[in-house]
Amino acid sequence: MEGAPTLRLRIFDLNCWAIRYLSKRRQERVRLIGNMLLREGFDLVLLQEVWSEQDYSDLKLKLGGCYPFSHYFRSGVIGSGLCVFSRFPILDTLLYQYSLNGYPYMLQHGDWFCGKSVGLVIIKISGIVFNVYVTHLHAEYCREKDAYLPHRLVQAWELAQFIRHTSKAADVVLLGGDLNMHPEDVGIRLLRGWTGLRDAFAEAAHFEGCEDGCTLVPNNCFTVKSELLPFPLGIRIDYILYKAVSSFTVKCEELKTTTGPAPGMDIPFSDHEAVMATLHIQRQGGAAGATLGTTEPRLVDVVTEARTEVCVGLRAARQQRYSTGRMAVLALLLLLLQALAVLGALAGLAAGQPFPKLSFSLLAFLAIGVLLLATGLHLFHTMEVKMLQGTEEQMQMALRALQERP
Repeated sequence: MEGAPTLRLRIFDLNCWAIRYLSKRRQERVRLIGNMLLREGFDLVLLQEVWSEQDYSDLKLKLGGCYPFSHYFRSGVIGSGLCVFSRFPILDTLLYQYSLNGYPYMLQHGDWFCGKSVGLVIIKISGIVFNVYVTHLHAEYCREKDAYLPHRLVQAWELAQFIRHTSKAADVVLLGGDLNMHPEDVGIRLLRGWTGLRDAFAEAAHFEGCEDGCTLVPNNCFTVKSELLPFPLGIRIDYILYKAVSSFTVKCEELKTTTGPAPGMDIPFSDHEAVMATLHIQRQGGAAGATLGTTEPRLVDVVTEARTEVCVGLRAARQQRYSTGRMAVLALLLLLLQALAVLGALAGLAAGQPFPKLSFSLLAFLAIGVLLLATGLHLFHTMEVKMLQGTEEQMQMALRALQERP
């Protein structure tokens, strides 16, 4: 098979929604996913939200005969949730953790604790080197007032840069994952335009599955129906993207999504529908090269739009940094005033005045708590400002380079 002119690759991508100990019927769904993967025999399996390492170990044990090679990407407090199963040897791996990923005090969302990342595995099939990326970006939660848009755009930009700078030695680039962005969103346009990646759904010769390729649909029993009210058909936020880098062409022969409950069951595999693609890779005469996905004038507009949103987030982060810094200073002043009051009270003891220990202690604990909290938040928002400012400067540099090209 070495040096074969053509190759067909079957890829499975799924956001498993397997929050550790909290997801409904989690272990049962993990078992159903394993059964399906054994039955279908894909070449590559890309999974997200496998935050329980025990679930990964169970899948690895179950799938070992069909998928002898696998890798689990560890990151953050509870893990990135990313893992890859492959029928072919994994030659190398790399993990990049995004510099911004929400806020630690937004406990109801929890993205910050996951350490959202992009994982890279390098495999070689029939002499063709594949760079396979799997990722999960920050969730949207509220489309009308998306407080996380600047963070998600930073992640999209870092993902695009990571792919560009690590895929130069590859023949074929594959990206699968939950990008938490609609196809027309600026983050998707930025990612595709900056990397030249092509959308398997848009390029597929044959499609079968949910209408418009949606992967988060209202009739799924695990979805939050209220979040999908503006989208009666659902939304497409899970993707398989690809491109050829060297002297190869890649075409998507078929794309499928799961539709509803698992066969013979009353529950689906996840709150997301799985995406399954069959890619046809063929060697061609000349070198394909690494081209951008859109024409440069359009790419300038996309980068400008993304930079504008990042600047909005930068202004908000600076305001948060100022507010938390002011709160820390006020708490420190309160402690100093208490210290002066204590000195005055101690002086009054000599005159026989009583000392209100309980009141002073409660007020001191409150001031110390506010000081520690405000200082921690100030440091966090200071780092947020630096990351947003760094991304804005990178985008500005990219725009200058695009505009100066003849």
